[in-house]
Amino acid sequence: MDELTYLSKLVAKGRMSRRDFLGRSAVLGLGLAAAGSLLSTAARAEGPVRGGTIKVGMQGGASTDSLDPGLATNQVSAMVNHLWGETLVWLAPDGSPVPVLAEEWTASADARTWTFKIRKNVQFHDGKTLTPDDVVATIERHSDESAKSGALGVLKGIQTIKADGDAVVITLSEANADMPFLMNDYHLVIQPNGGKDNPEAAIGTGPYRLASSEPGVRYNATRFENYWGRETAGFAEQVEIIVINDATARIAAMQSGQVHMINRIEPKTVALLKNMKKVMIKNVSGRGFYPFNMFCDTPPFDNKDLRLALKYAMDRETMIDRILMGYGSVGNDTPINKAYPLFEEIEQRTFDPEKAAFHFKKSGHSGGIVLRTSEVAFPGAVDAAVLYQESAKKAGITIDVKREPGDGYWSNVWNVQPFCTSYWGGRPTQDQMYSTGYISSADWNDTRFKNEAFDKLVVAARAELDETKRRTMYRDLSEMMRDEGGLISPMFNDFIDGVSENILGWEDNPAGELMNADAPLRCWLSA
Repeated sequence: MDELTYLSKLVAKGRMSRRDFLGRSAVLGLGLAAAGSLLSTAARAEGPVRGGTIKVGMQGGASTDSLDPGLATNQVSAMVNHLWGETLVWLAPDGSPVPVLAEEWTASADARTWTFKIRKNVQFHDGKTLTPDDVVATIERHSDESAKSGALGVLKGIQTIKADGDAVVITLSEANADMPFLMNDYHLVIQPNGGKDNPEAAIGTGPYRLASSEPGVRYNATRFENYWGRETAGFAEQVEIIVINDATARIAAMQSGQVHMINRIEPKTVALLKNMKKVMIKNVSGRGFYPFNMFCDTPPFDNKDLRLALKYAMDRETMIDRILMGYGSVGNDTPINKAYPLFEEIEQRTFDPEKAAFHFKKSGHSGGIVLRTSEVAFPGAVDAAVLYQESAKKAGITIDVKREPGDGYWSNVWNVQPFCTSYWGGRPTQDQMYSTGYISSADWNDTRFKNEAFDKLVVAARAELDETKRRTMYRDLSEMMRDEGGLISPMFNDFIDGVSENILGWEDNPAGELMNADAPLRCWLSA
């Protein structure tokens, strides 16, 4: 092991290739995962190397994307906002909340009043200094329904917010033990005057300034020299994000060295990339899932029996095998899996053509069901839709698959059409997941699930400080979602990324792909 430790340090210094190190590790009997961990440790110990341009090839962007953080709907938008903006709190890979623009926070005994001490001497890209008033204005803007922010759901419980000296005091209508986690929501980028003057100005406190923006094409950012946290992020001189929605083109860009990292590798192509020189496959399981969304308030999906028919018509195990190639786990028509700390098992729904046929007949519906999909929805989405079409036939249900263009899918299809494929990266807590996407008032309620009993239980669970009772409440919520909701969730995906061996400082993050969009900020290029 002493020899490998020494060699790992040579890799960190750029004096030995990663491939040669892995080869030597194999000879000495060290597994691939252990060798990779040793390299990551050595890279962090050696320290970041500054300079160069990190290039990222990503699926998910569109010409309709906005720079307003509140309107971010895909991974490209989220990563761009990560470059130039910051939130009060960051979640470490282990899921723990870490101070960012909030130096620390305290809560009242009833978890209703939260005080966030705002970091001093932090500069915005326009030269202004961050103040508690900017934080107040940011949260106010995202709490305004007219802003159409994706964070609206998680902010519903705020009763009052005010600046108090160097702190921001938030009073909630109900207790919420998860409040620091909510302040990590990627929409809540702190902007001068909250972004009320120009939410698309892309002026923040992040490690990079946005130099150019071509939505759906590419973005360029340059290092912000006055960044307050330069010891922990912003090591490259520039970051370039290139939108490459076609999976084959992304792989070609990775192989040719055009980019240093790519997201959303289709499981069926993993073997191909593993054979490429100087390319590492990074995969981690987490909270991300690939949903088929039905609008509960729109015919024919407003019929519970029809929804149940479509749920029982989903062959989940085959979906895992043929779409994820084993890189994932089975879903149960809820957005929650064992990656959440308060998860409790409920009975697993399985493929049952007889039950599907029974509920379909009971619904009284006749004719086909239109399902809209696109390759940008998730890797293998079109193939998954066709596979679903095949399993539904066994129940006598006709699924008409309509393939939509990738550009504009997130503005023209998702959350607009009544039955479509989608993608969620999950959220840090169960309450945040439900509040963002499934309570009646959530702006991103992409299944139009509106259930008063469900809403009340979400609020009650949020305020419950007894963990045992809270677990039971979340179990009940999962059962309600499974049996009443418009979500068909057949599978939770692994996040599979491709990364150049020239990238150092990588740390797996189960919260999302490409280190939960942090990779170009927290990684660096080898010397």
